[in-house]
Amino acid sequence: MTTPTLDQFLDEIARVLRGKDGQLLQQLLILEPPLPPLYAIIVTELRTFFPSTAQHALEEKCRNFLPEHEEGDEGISYTSFVWFLVKYFAFVRDVDVSRLVETHDMLKALLNQCILALSASIGIVVLPTVISLSRTLARLAIGLDKRPDLIAHLTRRQSTPGNEEAAERVTLVESSANVIREAFSKCLSERSGNASGVHVNGKPEGRRIGIYLTANLCLKLFFHCRKLRSAEQIFGNIYQQSPSLALFPASQRVTFLYYLGRYLFANSHFFRAQLALQAAYDQCHTQATKQRRLILIYLITSNIILGRFPSSQLLQRPEAKGFKEKFVPICHSIAKGDLAAFRKLLDLDSENAEWFLQRRILLQLQNRCEILVWRSLARKTFLLSGADRDGTSRQAPNLGLTDLVTLATYLEIQATHPPTTDPHHPKSRPPHTNSIFLIPDPSQPSPDLPYTSPDLFGAVPSTPPRLPTLQTIESTIASLIEQDLLHGFISHKLQRFAITGAKTKSALVAGFPNVWETISGKADSEVPGWVKEEKASGVGVGMMSKFGPGMVVNLSGARPAGAVPA
Repeated sequence: MTTPTLDQFLDEIARVLRGKDGQLLQQLLILEPPLPPLYAIIVTELRTFFPSTAQHALEEKCRNFLPEHEEGDEGISYTSFVWFLVKYFAFVRDVDVSRLVETHDMLKALLNQCILALSASIGIVVLPTVISLSRTLARLAIGLDKRPDLIAHLTRRQSTPGNEEAAERVTLVESSANVIREAFSKCLSERSGNASGVHVNGKPEGRRIGIYLTANLCLKLFFHCRKLRSAEQIFGNIYQQSPSLALFPASQRVTFLYYLGRYLFANSHFFRAQLALQAAYDQCHTQATKQRRLILIYLITSNIILGRFPSSQLLQRPEAKGFKEKFVPICHSIAKGDLAAFRKLLDLDSENAEWFLQRRILLQLQNRCEILVWRSLARKTFLLSGADRDGTSRQAPNLGLTDLVTLATYLEIQATHPPTTDPHHPKSRPPHTNSIFLIPDPSQPSPDLPYTSPDLFGAVPSTPPRLPTLQTIESTIASLIEQDLLHGFISHKLQRFAITGAKTKSALVAGFPNVWETISGKADSEVPGWVKEEKASGVGVGMMSKFGPGMVVNLSGARPAGAVPA
């Protein structure tokens, strides 16, 4: 059997391995169509002389060009790479790109074998190929996930009755991420070279150069399939074992910090999230508008929750196009304490609700910003009806909680049932009538409620929206005091909130401190998952570092309790 093109290709592969040129090896092992004419000839020779029934012969063919041990090269083993090469040839010979699910399974098996070759001594040479295959698998998995008609049979098979793992089934995207995670583990567990993992030239050494490349691909897939628990494992492993993030290229740093910020945002660590997202935004290239826009969405949202609003200069940048119409009204409602406008802007029926939901920031804005609205409302109430606002008397500046109840009740009714002023509306009211004094007839169905069958109307009594009471207002003010967003105390007997510290500064400054300065002053700048500097080695130094979940402490040099130092 004569296969001159295949023989030439194998000879070139052997030459590249001897030269340890990983980039050239990755360029030779092409997968994605259209393939060059030379590869079409190789596929023809494979189908003619090495069909699927002749796998053993194909393996022997590869072994002849790539012996198990190469002389003079410290006995490097090529066995795992030979198996990978056999799978590569089988892939290009048998793949049918029109059958995407089968192509995905074949590609996943090929990557799995390539990762086994990554564990050998030639792993640094195989690493670029692993990265290339991982990127291809990630694109294919996400593309298939967007085509539910192609993977419907997989979902049905995993959700059959009696399947104990149906509730926690592994999706196609997650299974792909788990394979790539094996490559990440191989890169992270590299033990060659210095203990710090850094070469004398200041760059990561050995397979460590692939830590963030593989981690970012895993994070992309885990976020796509909403498996944040798996993403947490990636961040934890990196925090304990990876070299400093600053040693890696900017593209890898920006991508990793973006996903770290997204993870912290999803877990309500908004100050840490804005630290990671701010660093990602600052390091992202100015021409990468799409990437900067993605980062900016969560950066702006985190800062709004922390009481820091976007400036007009920021909103004029190209990556912030359209953000002014979405975020500025929310900021205005928070600053003014306009509870009705705040509820309307973040209602599920609002104009921008769908946009907020798609980016998963609606609930955070609703739940975390409302307390800031109450703070502004208390401040406005103090300006309108507070006692001793100028601090001239000996009495502490204070505001009546009943006044805050009245104002909050009015705004709550406006938010739930805005008054109608259309004279042709059957329930129209005079424009001068205050809706707070109008109580709807509970025996009549409201036209604003969804349709209810006449046979069922009245079976379940409708409950009107719960309006603020003195107890709920006291609870809200107490929460603001506990968070240091208000300075003072509540007099339950007098039903008033008194401001402390007004002797040395104005009542507004003393009682209503800046939200951002308050939160940032108490927060820790340490971001778990972000390795900012090299971890010092040694028992003495290690004992001075911070401990955390999952950390391993080396006690090999520790003395027994009570032992006298030598």
